[in-house]
Amino acid sequence: MTTPGMPQPAYYIFKCQQSAPPGMPKPSCVRQDDPESQQLFQYLAQQLMMKGIIGTVQPVQTGCLGRCQQGPVMLVEPGHTMYVNLNKEKIDRIIEEHILGGKVVEEYVIPEEFWGEPVAPAEMVR
Repeated sequence: MTTPGMPQPAYYIFKCQQSAPPGMPKPSCVRQDDPESQQLFQYLAQQLMMKGIIGTVQPVQTGCLGRCQQGPVMLVEPGHTMYVNLNKEKIDRIIEEHILGGKVVEEYVIPEEFWGEPVAPAEMVR
C-alpha cells in the first residue's frame, strides 16, 4: 500500500558505491584518493531534494554495476542508460537534461563496446 501523496517514481537512479581498498588493482567507483567520488551519491540526492523531485526520482545506492573501468558510474531507469566517469558537473547536467528534460546526455553515456544490448535470460539458460 502506498502512502497518499507519495507518487510512484518516474526514475530510479542506481549509483555505484563500490569502494576497493587502497592498493587493489581493480578500479572502483568510490576511491579513497578521490574525495569527490566519495561525495557523489550524497550530492545527487541533495540536488534532487533541492529541486523538489526526490519523490518522483529515487536515488539508490548500489554495489558494483560491473563497469569499474568507466567509474564512477550510475544507471538511470527506465531506459537502461549507463552514465560514466561522473563528477558533480555531469550529475547537474544529467538531472537538467535527462531527468527534467527527457533527453539522454549522449556524451556521458557508456560507449557501446562496453555496454551493448542486454541478453535475455532465456538465451542464457542451459
